[in-house]
Order: sequence, then C-alpha cells, then structure tokens
Amino acid sequence: MYVLIEDSGKFLTGRVLSETDTSAQVELDSGKRLKVKLTQVMLRFEKPSPHELMADGLALSESIELDLAWEFAPEEEFGFEEFAKEYFNASASLIQQAASLFRLFDTPHYFRRVGKGRFKKASADILKQALATIEKKKLLQEQIQTWAQELAQEKCPTPIAEQLYKILFKPDKNAPEYKAVVEASKTTKIAPLTLLQKTGAISSPYQFHWQRFLFENFPKGTGFLNLHSPAIKLDLPLATVQAYSIDDSQTTEIDDALSVQGLQTGVVTVGIHIAAPALALKPSDAIDQCARTRLSTVYMPGHKITMLPSHVVESFTLQEGKNCPAVSLYVSFNEETLEVLSSITKIEQVSITANLRHDQLEDLVTESWLSANAPSDAAQTTTPHLPQLELSFLFRLAQNLKSKREVVRGKPENFNRPDYNFRIVDAPEDGPLGTENVVITQRQRGTPLDLIVAETMILANSTWGRWMADLGVPAIYRSQASIAPGVKVRMSTKALPHAGIGVGCYAWSTSPLRRYTDLVNQWQIIACAQNGTTAALVAPFKPKDTELFAIISSFDAAYTAYNQHQASMERFWTLQHVKQHSIDQIDAQVFKSFPGTPPMARADHLPLVLSILNAPPLDRGTPIKVRIGDIDDISLDLQAHYLETLMSGQASLKQTDEIEEGDDNSSAGPIAIAIDMSDESTETTQTTPILEKGNPISP
Repeated sequence: MYVLIEDSGKFLTGRVLSETDTSAQVELDSGKRLKVKLTQVMLRFEKPSPHELMADGLALSESIELDLAWEFAPEEEFGFEEFAKEYFNASASLIQQAASLFRLFDTPHYFRRVGKGRFKKASADILKQALATIEKKKLLQEQIQTWAQELAQEKCPTPIAEQLYKILFKPDKNAPEYKAVVEASKTTKIAPLTLLQKTGAISSPYQFHWQRFLFENFPKGTGFLNLHSPAIKLDLPLATVQAYSIDDSQTTEIDDALSVQGLQTGVVTVGIHIAAPALALKPSDAIDQCARTRLSTVYMPGHKITMLPSHVVESFTLQEGKNCPAVSLYVSFNEETLEVLSSITKIEQVSITANLRHDQLEDLVTESWLSANAPSDAAQTTTPHLPQLELSFLFRLAQNLKSKREVVRGKPENFNRPDYNFRIVDAPEDGPLGTENVVITQRQRGTPLDLIVAETMILANSTWGRWMADLGVPAIYRSQASIAPGVKVRMSTKALPHAGIGVGCYAWSTSPLRRYTDLVNQWQIIACAQNGTTAALVAPFKPKDTELFAIISSFDAAYTAYNQHQASMERFWTLQHVKQHSIDQIDAQVFKSFPGTPPMARADHLPLVLSILNAPPLDRGTPIKVRIGDIDDISLDLQAHYLETLMSGQASLKQTDEIEEGDDNSSAGPIAIAIDMSDESTETTQTTPILEKGNPISP
C-alpha cells in the first residue's frame, strides 16, 4: 500500500509499513521513515509506483486551466477529489486526482485552503486584485533581469544610477534597483562597487565621496533657509583692550582673540575674548534649529560646510577693525611667578586690532624672536600690528601652563609628528572637482603661536567649566579617566577630570561659531555672568535636562561622521598628490606590526598610512623604503610593496609614541557598502578628531 501525504506544505509519496487508528509509519523512496497522522494522507493506492504518481501528477497539473477551473468550481467548500470529477470526468483517475490536488494547492490566489485537501474558490474581486499583483511582480522581475543584463554588459540603467548611493550604503533590499545589482554581481562574480565603476555609474571619484557624504549626512542639501541674523538687544560696553586673533589664512569663523594688559606692572591681565553668537541666538529659534541639525562645521581640503549661515558668521566673527560682541574671560597673573590671582567674565564689545595668521608668521614668530628684549623694527615693518611684547608674555605663560598640565597629566607632551596643510589650487568656491592640483605642506605642531592659542583656550575651557560647576549650572564637558591606551575621551554633563589634557574639568566653550556644544555652553556662561549664584534658576538648560543628553548623543555621531569624511578627503588628496608628482617610492616608519598580518607604516613626509605587502617581519619603529603600486581613488586604497630596511636595529619611536596606534587622519581604508554579498569591502577606520584650532593636542 502506497500513500500520498502532505508534510509541512510538501507532497511526498511512500510505502506504508504499519498503521494505527490515528497514524502510520511511511517509508519514502529515499529510505527515510516518517510517522504521519492519518489526516495527512491525501490518497491511498496500489498502482502506479509512488515515483510515477508524483511525476505524472505534476506534469498533468500544469495543463489545468485555472480560469476555467475557477469558473466551474462550486461556490461552497470542496475537496480535490470532487474537483477532479468536475474538471476531468466522473471517474477521474488517481493521477488526475493528484494533479487536481497539486494545482489547487499551488494557486491560493484562485483557491484558498480551508483544510487538508479542502478548498474554497476566491471571490471575483480578490482574484482580480491577486492576478494584478502577480502580473506586476512578473513585470518587475522581468525589469530586474533586464537591468541585471545591462549591468553585466557594463551599462548602467538610469534608475540604478539615480539610486547609486542608496543602493550602496542604505539599501532597500526589496527595491528592484538593489536586486538588479545583486543579481548582476552574482552573475558576473564582480563586487557591486567594482561593477558599478565598470558601468560608468561612478564617473568622478571625488564626486563619489562627496555625494556619498551628502547622502548620509545632508540629504536635504547644504544650503540654508532664508534666515535673518537677529540683532543683539543688550547695550554692550566697549572694552579698553586691543585684541588679536591667531588663525590660519583660510579661517573665516574667527571665534577667539587675545589681549594683554599691565605689562611691567607686576600684575598682567590676559583677556580671552570669544565671539558671542549666543547673545543673539536663542535655544529653539530658527537659526538654532539649523545649527542643532548640523552640530559642527565640516572641514575638508578646499571646502567646508559651516554650522551657521554665512551672514550669521559675518555678524559675529572677530574681524579686525571692528568692535565685536564677545564673552571675555579676564585672568590676572603675577607677572613674575605667573600664578593666577583672579578671574572674571564680562559680556562686552571688543576692538579687534588685527587678525594674525599662523601660516604667514610662524617663520617670524620663533622662540628666539619672542625672547628678544626689544621689538623688532623689521617685524613691525612687515606686520605693523604684531604685538611682540604681548606675544612674548603669552608664550612664557603658555609654557608655564603647559608644564603645570604635564605634572597633572603625568607625562610630557611631545609634538614630533607634523601637521599637514592642504591647498587645492584654483578650487571653485562651491568646492573642488577632484581634478585640481594639490599642494601639501608640513606645519610642525607645538610652535609658539600654536602653543599660545592652545594653552589660552584650554585655560578658558577649564576655568569656565569649573565656574559653571561651582554655580550648579549644567554644561557639556569632555573627560578622560586616564591616558592609558584604550581609555577614550567621553562627553557628559559632569565636570570630571580630563587626564589627557591634565585639567580638573574641560568644557568646550571657545568655538561657538563652529561647534554646537560650545554654543550651548556659551548660553550657560552668559547666564552665569548675568545672574551669578542664581544662574542655575534662569540658565537655558537646567540640571538633569534631557535636552543636554540628546545634544551630546547627536553631536558625538555627527562629529565622528564629519571627522571620517575629513580624513577620507585628506587621504584622497594625498593620493592625488602621489599621482600628480609621479611618486613611486616613499620612506616610511613602521608603527604597527603583528605576526600574520601586513605591517602598517606611516610615510615620513606625507600624511599617508600604508599597509606594507611582501614585507619580512619588522619591528615597530623600523624605517623602511616602499614602492608605490596601484591606487584606487574610489576605495582610497594604495598598494605599497616593501623594498628595503633603511637601517638595522630599531629606530627611535618619537613619531609614534605620542599617538595611539591607528590614530591618524590619513588612515582611510576601503569603502564599506551595505550590499550583503559584497565580501570584498572593508569598513573605513578613521578615528582622529578634528583638533582644536591651533591646538597641538586632541582635547
């Protein structure tokens, strides 16, 4: 005795070995034995063989015309045997009964299942909708196949080109464009990113990186709404100081300036003057909502996306020759011992005498120049507003502040690895095209001007942070429990120590035109300056305010994304520099080496991290020469082959001791895409934060 059974939506045939009132033991053709309920048995038969019944029944089922079958099927519930008698003849054969069962079971849009071997035909309306859906799916599948064939022939269909970044990085896996790329990739055995390159969907490597960044972070574009810059309603007094800013020539968002009073009187007062957009902007107003969406200015070689609209920046930037609103911290020092005597915060206007520029003055403003007893006539002729005596005091103060921080930090700060400046020649105002020439120059960290700005900003951020904490006013702080490897800098609303800098607390407050956290803290500082001990009651953000935690979370995510893009673009332009100058060999130093993996090295004179192929075992710090191979502008990958070790033994590790392994803004890896089957892609691993302007450390 043979039986046809249904098991979990599948039809099987086999020989009955034993049977009870409720179940049977069945042996399949494969030899597998199943215990089935009798309700699962659809047909019993002696002939033909199980194999023939299945084969002939399936073949015959395909000939059953569904529209005709549906037309003549009874309105009430029916069994497949009844259907077979209606469709074929009153004495329907076993094979015809099996064919009817298979056809009814496989067409639920015509006949819905209501029990084992029992069916009921769908209503006319439901059938019409179902058939329309099936036809639509059929046409869509045909479209997917057509697109996949075009991709395989290295042609990119327009709908896929329009969805390029969504397909690669934030795909809808049910979308036909995505399915076509997956199908074509499987057929051609080419990774999706490479396949789309071959089809011409990615014509400009630079635009690929730029448009990807915009897609992920600025989906509505980088433009601003027509927002008006609000006026400051306060009547601000004019400070009796001459203030100087120190920035790079490209800086337009000038947040900070310095002044010095009382030289050679025994008590010197240093003024740290910060641009004050918080005096006009209010939490939750239109411009604030825009700033909170962006959270920071985005920097990259040859271009930037500002946090605030240009007209707002122009209203509050500390431009030379203007009286600018500012939040000023005045710290008085003993001129001889440099001990802090007092500090006070004022809201005022400050006259900006000059905007000094790092890149124009660093060759002039050296330690020896600052140590001179009298002003240099030549320097004054070149730069009339260069305050040599004031800068000399500020440099001496900066050295003192740094040494005190290093005592707390427990480790000196050394800046042997240079920073790099990128200049994109003749770049359009709305951003480079990616084909321009790039000029990369070194700027050594820790120069006098760097140190002056860094230490005075750290002084302001730590002083204001402690002041707000003492008054019970919440703020956004950065803290680090230890400088041990792996201990990260964290953001919170608690005034905790920052071990990496060596201060008791640290609240970013000195770049309110460029960072949203600083704008938030400036609102709080202004409340402290205006209300003193009652500031906690009137400050925009109250203790345990959930808004502060939301801002911290959003800022961390945005800042990380912006830093990664900056690192990727710096690597992109570094690779262009290598190609433009036909550089085929580079001297480098190994900074990471583990058994079984290619060592990582850092180029000596370029901001470039390399994975070294074909290298023998190398110790960390070993100087080597490498040969430059293929460069991929899309994945930002560069092949570097080991040539030789430049000297025996282990070299000095000065250039790598001061940074964590992998902490380099040029270490962009291949691009990661979101298509599941693309095993060839690797996630990018840029981790370096954008430094404080002029700050030789990463706070």
